[in-house]
Amino acid sequence: MRVLVAGATGAVGRQLVPRLEAAGHEVVGVSRRGPHPVDVLDAGAVRRVVAEVAPDAVVHQLTDLGAADGAANDRLRTEGTRNLVDAARAAGVRRIVAQSIGWAYAPGEGPADESVPLDGTREFPRARIVAGVRALESTAAELPEAVVLRYGILYGPGTWYAPGGAVAAALAGAADARFLGSTTADASVSSFVHVADAADAAVRALAWPVGAYNVVDDDPAPAHDWLPVLAGALGVPSPPRRPGRTPWARGALNARAREAGWSPSHPSWRTGFAHQGT
Repeated sequence: MRVLVAGATGAVGRQLVPRLEAAGHEVVGVSRRGPHPVDVLDAGAVRRVVAEVAPDAVVHQLTDLGAADGAANDRLRTEGTRNLVDAARAAGVRRIVAQSIGWAYAPGEGPADESVPLDGTREFPRARIVAGVRALESTAAELPEAVVLRYGILYGPGTWYAPGGAVAAALAGAADARFLGSTTADASVSSFVHVADAADAAVRALAWPVGAYNVVDDDPAPAHDWLPVLAGALGVPSPPRRPGRTPWARGALNARAREAGWSPSHPSWRTGFAHQGT
């Protein structure tokens, strides 16, 4: 299969391209930087490159997270996805695998599966974030064979959570606390996934039935459990505990992805945080 990877130089994309090639696919990677530079916000440029590549499938791994600029990332999810899907449709592409997130679900008790609706909050900035996710997923679904991967919080090489990354700096007080997000209250529950496992799911998703899949490890956990372990793995002080819970921070379940044949090689952050170089 000829596969166009949009976002090929990102944290997941760098893991994904060699895995696709090892699986026998012909891969063309595009990104803002690299051998095939494309600005996904330029609809004409996206249409030209997709027409030229003529892929059998598009894998959408585009993000804009380097500066913790949520508005820029949301624009990529809305306008960038629209341009990519329009270009794919014009080129006759039927299948898309798109990166989404596993923490956009409505508040509730216990980890969410894919049947839980997305959050309907009007509270800013979460409402803007969820609107971007909703736009990404609904736009991708305009293609006949759309698979959406709702990733957990990504850790591993090239992510904020890697040694020397933005989260380590924030925990040490040397970077903007926005990199820590809003899920560090004691009882707020998060689900993580190593970038290598995220990439493996994207390879497998080329053959999955259409729909949304939570791509998370087996161990959703409250911040009072995972944050000290992360700090220890990064060699930085653990922050003071913060009582309370962010209502939508509930974690996610990976049963559907497992039923489709995926299983994480890093089943828990408890051991995974200490092995972020692989």
